[in-house]
Amino acid sequence: MGAKQSRADAKDKDPKRMLLLGRRKKLSLWDDVLLSGRDPRSLLKRGMRHVSFSLVTKGLTDVPDFLWGLSEVQKLNLSHNQLRVLPPEVGRLTRIVVLNLCGNRLKSLPGELSLLKSMKVLFVNMNCLTEMPAELSSCKRLEVLSLSHNCLSQLPSSFADLSRLKKLNLSNNAFTHIPICVFSLKELDFLHVGSNRLENIAESIQCLASLQIFIAERNNIHSFPRSLCLVTSLELLNLNSNDIQTLPEELYLLCRLARIAWNPMDKGLHISHNPLSKPLPELVEGGLEMLFSYLKDKKHN
Repeated sequence: MGAKQSRADAKDKDPKRMLLLGRRKKLSLWDDVLLSGRDPRSLLKRGMRHVSFSLVTKGLTDVPDFLWGLSEVQKLNLSHNQLRVLPPEVGRLTRIVVLNLCGNRLKSLPGELSLLKSMKVLFVNMNCLTEMPAELSSCKRLEVLSLSHNCLSQLPSSFADLSRLKKLNLSNNAFTHIPICVFSLKELDFLHVGSNRLENIAESIQCLASLQIFIAERNNIHSFPRSLCLVTSLELLNLNSNDIQTLPEELYLLCRLARIAWNPMDKGLHISHNPLSKPLPELVEGGLEMLFSYLKDKKHN
């Protein structure tokens, strides 16, 4: 018995065996499935509403080919990997509703995304995109589009056709103006253009009659346009950290702004860290009601 036990102990301590065991422990679930010859469909998670598949934070540099055969996938999460290319085969996954490509190294996207007619949500934030495919405008059901933290300076004019888009995040890019196509998105209720290179807000902003949240902080905007006061649906307006010196007398028209807001998450008017001329800084400190009252009196006098 002692000799057998010694041989077993020696076998367990064999360097090659330990190395293989170590590698085995590091195998991801999908690696394990493929190596065992099982159907990759066994990895699909079937929820109450969607069939989902996730390869988050796997260190992937390429999308595994087996994925293109999983045609029933509706929610696909490939975020936080090291993908440099999204193959055109993504167009085969025509049932996709949510596609998350956040946190990769993508420099472009294939036009075949236009084949994803059911897609409602697309996250491609935190990549290296310098342009967007015009073909994406064929995804007529798209409601949420996050393009933040890329290298974009323009959008295709065809994006004006994304008539159901409700939430658009363009923050932390290289835009010098809000793309003209954005003003055609009548259903838009959330627009984030913070941390870009904007110097003004076009008068066309008044076309966004459904807009509830507008964030344009950390730009170099020189004036608060009167046309913005016509977007009376606004509940959160963030113009912090710009170059605004005066406020329009019509500001009181934005009656859904409940307060002067200081916490980034609070609804209201965010106007701190601007070189406001006197007496505006003191009025801002006194609250929105005092500020509105001053601007009303100034307008009528």
